[in-house]
Amino acid sequence: MPRTSEPAPLSRREREIMDIVHRLGRATVNDVINELSGEPAYSTVRAQLRVLEDKGHLRHEAEHLRYVYLPAVSPQKVRRSAVKHLLETFFDGSPEKVVEALVGRDGPGVSDEALDRIAELVEHARREGRRK
Repeated sequence: MPRTSEPAPLSRREREIMDIVHRLGRATVNDVINELSGEPAYSTVRAQLRVLEDKGHLRHEAEHLRYVYLPAVSPQKVRRSAVKHLLETFFDGSPEKVVEALVGRDGPGVSDEALDRIAELVEHARREGRRK
């Protein structure tokens, strides 16, 4: 599969695996199995790691006759991809709807400090010209 600058979207289980590999920094199939929920089969996890590598999220190194998997994408890039997927899937691509869900009357509640930081980020984006 050809690699693009943006890695392919992840399933829930793939995100769980990527969280494990990012947290550990490097992981074998057994390391991932030990951290995953449920009782996944070795062959299933190995196949999922190979798919994540094909999608451009992981790379591997051979170490003592086994593969050790490492993140090929920074956590920041993974977060951006997840937010983009969330935005398109649940909010019709609308950043305003996301903000409304977070800070609106029925939202989870946001501290004054968090609101101040969000306002700073918006102002910084305006100054930097990061608009459509």
